[in-house]
Amino acid sequence: MLTGGIGAERDVSLQSGRCVADALAEAGFSVVTADIQPDNLDILQDNSIDVFFPALHGEFGEDGQLQQILERKSLLYTGSGPAASKVAFDKMASKKLFDDVGVLTPAAIEFGPETDVRQLEEQLHDLADKYVVKPVKLGSSVGVSIVSAPHEAIAAAQTTFSEFGDCMIEEFVPGREVTVSILCGRALPIIEIRTQSSFYDYHAKYVDDQTQYLFDTVTNQVVAADINRAAIDCFDALGCRHFGRIDFVLSDDRIAYVLEVNTIPGFTTHSLLPKAAAKTGLAMSDLCTEIVEAACSSVARPPA
Repeated sequence: MLTGGIGAERDVSLQSGRCVADALAEAGFSVVTADIQPDNLDILQDNSIDVFFPALHGEFGEDGQLQQILERKSLLYTGSGPAASKVAFDKMASKKLFDDVGVLTPAAIEFGPETDVRQLEEQLHDLADKYVVKPVKLGSSVGVSIVSAPHEAIAAAQTTFSEFGDCMIEEFVPGREVTVSILCGRALPIIEIRTQSSFYDYHAKYVDDQTQYLFDTVTNQVVAADINRAAIDCFDALGCRHFGRIDFVLSDDRIAYVLEVNTIPGFTTHSLLPKAAAKTGLAMSDLCTEIVEAACSSVARPPA
């Protein structure tokens, strides 16, 4: 069980790791848990470990770096490979692939040190009336803000860039926040997220017990089928495997816009993949067992 890591999502990763480790132990697996970091990879030398289960969110764990190390060492592990992880972690790169498979995604402009602020303000006037500013390569809604004017978007982007690096200004699409988890090629039940906040921010995700996770609220079967199909199309377009979660906003006119693909979604008590699996009758131990079995069946570990 690989957990912890570095960066802004470390605390969530530790929570996810504990939950997965407990679930695998309950399922009868012998579990070794390691807080892994780029300068501490000793656990990868343990030849008694058959399968590594990364539960690291964000930098190093979800951006393909750890997966590349595991590949180089010919180690068996759960989740997506380095190429899929890297592109999924880059929200702007992901959008290009979503466009390629015909899945709608909110328009966005990348912001960086070379950005011409005057030209950007003109572009933003044409882009939308309201904006979401977010880091290009970060998850858990860290660093995300919603603003209502181009000059506010630029100011927010400058602040976000100074703290997190490259960021993006995205068209704000009003609607309902829904998510679809993918498990071994199948879409799990759609969850709608309703929060007390203006959007599903870090506090709503991991702290606020008043956040609602609702099933069966997308009652139009055609719309539900479209969302599920779009989720699988995005998952496949990025080359993901085993499991993941795709986040959407369902607009007021019932059009689904994909926001991002999470290659290592949370496994905490607030997390959506375990909730969706439970809706189908899979306990946490069953969910984690299926993921481990998928890793074992997809790649044969070479002899030592």
